[in-house]
Amino acid sequence: MPVRPTAALTPLAALLLAATTLTACGGGSGSDPDTVKVSFKQSTDNSVKVMDTYLADIKKQFEKAHPGKKVELVPIKAPDAEYYTKLQQMLRSPKTAPDLVYEDTFLINSDITSGYLKPLDSYLAKWPDWNRFIDTAKAAAKGEDGRTYGVPDGTDTRGLWFDKDVFAKAGLPADWQPKTWDDILTAARAVKKKVPGVIPLNVYTGKPVGEAATMQTFEMLLYGTNDGSTDPLYDKSSKKWIAGGQGFEDALAFVETVYREKLGPDVSDALDPNVGTRVRGEWLPQGKLGIALDGSWLPQDWLPGSGHEWPEWSRELGLAAMPTQHGQAPGKVSMSGGWTWSIPAKAGNPDLAFEFIKTMQTKVNAQKWYIANSGIAVREDVAEDPAYVDAQPGIKFFTDLVSSTHYRPAYPAYPKVSTAIQEAMESVTTGDASAEEATRAYTDALKDATGDQVAER
Repeated sequence: MPVRPTAALTPLAALLLAATTLTACGGGSGSDPDTVKVSFKQSTDNSVKVMDTYLADIKKQFEKAHPGKKVELVPIKAPDAEYYTKLQQMLRSPKTAPDLVYEDTFLINSDITSGYLKPLDSYLAKWPDWNRFIDTAKAAAKGEDGRTYGVPDGTDTRGLWFDKDVFAKAGLPADWQPKTWDDILTAARAVKKKVPGVIPLNVYTGKPVGEAATMQTFEMLLYGTNDGSTDPLYDKSSKKWIAGGQGFEDALAFVETVYREKLGPDVSDALDPNVGTRVRGEWLPQGKLGIALDGSWLPQDWLPGSGHEWPEWSRELGLAAMPTQHGQAPGKVSMSGGWTWSIPAKAGNPDLAFEFIKTMQTKVNAQKWYIANSGIAVREDVAEDPAYVDAQPGIKFFTDLVSSTHYRPAYPAYPKVSTAIQEAMESVTTGDASAEEATRAYTDALKDATGDQVAER
């Protein structure tokens, strides 16, 4: 699943959501030993039912293979931030905890630290298919205690999407492959000058967009400011977060340039929590956007039956890897995340829940999901299958980016660190601060967010 746009919650809103969730969940997972309750994030776009359709099929398979057992699907229809809040409220009590939950790797370590999730090692040791999963995906579901708390259902990568018709009007090549950040800005300036009425470049920014701003934009920039040999956000050796330095400031300066020069959407649109839905459902399909820094999952919104069918997308859009800042080795950058299926610590039917995971994660069902969700395979046997590689335009391009990808340091403090990054981005987007000022403010916020566990660099 992608990192979807998120909305910032006020404390009052969070309490209201909690109350709604607790009321909606009724008797909790332990009320029926023959029923497995499965909670998942339902798309806020009513026309996109990819997860619903997939889980309905798995439910049928499971109930047929396990006579007398039932599956109750418990969708949570909300943007990411609201989903996280509702889910965490549910996980706090055995009365409201489902048996199985869909966990963003962004939050899995903080939920582990909070005691919300059950380690799965005893189940995984007896499940031969676990050996088919790639090590990097397994690592994303591990706690700091070394135990595994989720089964990943795919990963994702990120790159640059561009409109070939817009590029032709701007005098840009149909096989555009930028080598530096300046190449991207140069192309965006050409679109602005020669193709009026088109947004030259979209990069997600600010708190309303949440983790999409941090990961799809900022980290795609920050991780391209060095040679990739060290993590620019977190120092594993000292277990400290890294203060804002030149690379951090340069990444903010890129965002600042996009919005200062009006190369991006109007600021009010950029800070709309639903801007991602507009990118996928309106701006790209309608030829209103020149370049989008975005994820591998976009085509799921354009498939038949999606509500935003766009069969021509693979002919009308080009794909390019995100370059490093100055074209230095390794030359390109991607970020990867993903989601896992996890069993709550207070689940009433954990054994039944793991049986449901096993049904979802057969080779056939996993491959079905990767293709439907425009996801990147985390099972080696699927990644090597020509039926997967050839299933959809772009799959090979985004799968190949795995070799250049990075994973967020999703330790327990990461959500607060991410929020501090979003605040810095928003301040340069609105013009309230320069990149230099926002970098200093970030370092101060970082100290508060991490209990002063900050390393200067």
